[in-house]
Amino acid sequence: MNPKTLQYLMGHSDIGVTMNVYTHLGLEDAEEELRKMEDFRKAQEAIEKKEEKPITQKVFKVI
Repeated sequence: MNPKTLQYLMGHSDIGVTMNVYTHLGLEDAEEELRKMEDFRKAQEAIEKKEEKPITQKVFKVI
């Protein structure tokens, strides 16, 4: 979810509150983001080779 959207939904006047409360990152989160980047790179290569493969993506993880 877009952080500004979450800010609005939670009623926070300051985005800093939203970011400090709802964005806790750890090693697992970083690894997941790197996997997403690698999947995206592979999908780009497949498209360039005109291979059809479905693309899925998780956008935002709320903890």
